[in-house]
Amino acid sequence: MRSIGIILAGGVSKNLGVLTRERAAAAMPVGGCYRAIDFSLSNMSNSGVSKVAIITQYNSRSLHNHLSSAKWWNFGYKHGRLFIFSPYISEGNQFWYRGTADAIYQNLLFLKKSHEKNVIISHGDIIFKINFNTVIDFHEKNNANITLIYKKKINNDSFNLCDFGLLEIDENNRLVNFDEKPLDPKSDNIFAGIYIFSRDMLIEILETILSQNRYDLISDIIIRYRKKLKIMAYEIKSYWNVLNNIESFYRVNFDFLNKNIRDEFLHTYPYIETKPKDDPPAKYNFNAKTKNSIVGSGSILNGYTENSILFNKVYIGELTSVKNSIIMDKCQIGNNCVVENAILDKSVVLSDNKKIQGSQIDLAVVSKHSIF
Repeated sequence: MRSIGIILAGGVSKNLGVLTRERAAAAMPVGGCYRAIDFSLSNMSNSGVSKVAIITQYNSRSLHNHLSSAKWWNFGYKHGRLFIFSPYISEGNQFWYRGTADAIYQNLLFLKKSHEKNVIISHGDIIFKINFNTVIDFHEKNNANITLIYKKKINNDSFNLCDFGLLEIDENNRLVNFDEKPLDPKSDNIFAGIYIFSRDMLIEILETILSQNRYDLISDIIIRYRKKLKIMAYEIKSYWNVLNNIESFYRVNFDFLNKNIRDEFLHTYPYIETKPKDDPPAKYNFNAKTKNSIVGSGSILNGYTENSILFNKVYIGELTSVKNSIIMDKCQIGNNCVVENAILDKSVVLSDNKKIQGSQIDLAVVSKHSIF
């Protein structure tokens, strides 16, 4: 492959509230079986990228545990390597990562020891599927210094343009302007959080901006150098979304109830891979009823489940109703309970006769290990 990969998985995700109090956004569960980082990792592996660095920082324990074996993404073999970099304090470096550019700069040796021509940089909290070879072909054909991947908002999309960086491009797909979370959006081209850089140029520009105390890929490279460098834009036309707040996390998971979207990731080669959990199949007892739901392995159901995503080892008691909800690993819900429009984080326990009810515009969110 002509590229190496970098996944940025260390940022603070305050908009996800209690869900990221003890985990990174890249470790958020998705679709009943995945973690968010699985998508960037699998896309790189499936595109033939043999060396990938994951840069972590905040709340990284859960993420490190998920990445404890690289073989699930085909990086555990002779010709594939997965590197995990965390910030460290040394005599020559007294800082944690001060921005996305600084995170890469503090691990610049990874770039300098590599020989590949290009660098694919992706955020770890985006849900997508792409063949990076087509993007690299586009990047090289246009002799680009940088290529940005974007998603065009269509009328029925739920994206709020004010929450994203927006690209203004000309008729040749060259970047004209980049507007970061504008109050008055002038474009509907959403930056997808994925960059292609020429490796030698990235090393040079990182060394330049860091000497000027500049630390961010967007404001200090993309926006500042947009007229000096040739920055191209490549549209991703398949599914794309990002876990940038609680509502988007809820929406992304419910997208997996759509068979076409689910099949794109689970049943269309090349597949999105994850670290497997060797649990038995879900068990549906005599009175259990399930409608339009995803049920993870190791779960035991006695009640009614509708329009919901249940992860692994979830227990649903008798005469209990779960609707329009996300129930994460190892939650225990007792008898005669009601859970609607809710997100229950890992290992929540509801005793008998309890209710957790939110609404479609005001979800009920319960932090992990809570007991009611």
